[in-house]
Amino acid sequence: QVQLVESGGGSVQAGGSLRLSCAASGRTNSRYTMGWFRQAPGKEREFVAGINWSARSTTYTDSVKGRFTISRDDAGNTVWLQMNSLKPEDTGVYFCTTNVRTYLNVVPTTTSAYDYWGQGTQVTVSS
Repeated sequence: QVQLVESGGGSVQAGGSLRLSCAASGRTNSRYTMGWFRQAPGKEREFVAGINWSARSTTYTDSVKGRFTISRDDAGNTVWLQMNSLKPEDTGVYFCTTNVRTYLNVVPTTTSAYDYWGQGTQVTVSS
């Protein structure tokens, strides 16, 4: 079992930046895929960004490309989401997640593909 705890959320004005962090503990593995999802009020949880075991493959949803950057440490204990040029549409609860299948080279983009989730951290962007 893997435990995930997000931090770094908050309130910013449009155009500002935030960096989210996710600390993993328990049965962590450097070969796991890590990702971020977000959920706006009344909407389904959607994929934001993911990074594979080697960090050679990263995937972003179209709306955040060029603005967000996902990264991880070599041990798989921490994953970050750097968010720049934030827009009000980015508002939501951001969740850290992990897929425990090792050595994946393609990042999944569906919630069903992931195994463990953090509690979420709120991001609010005002205009």
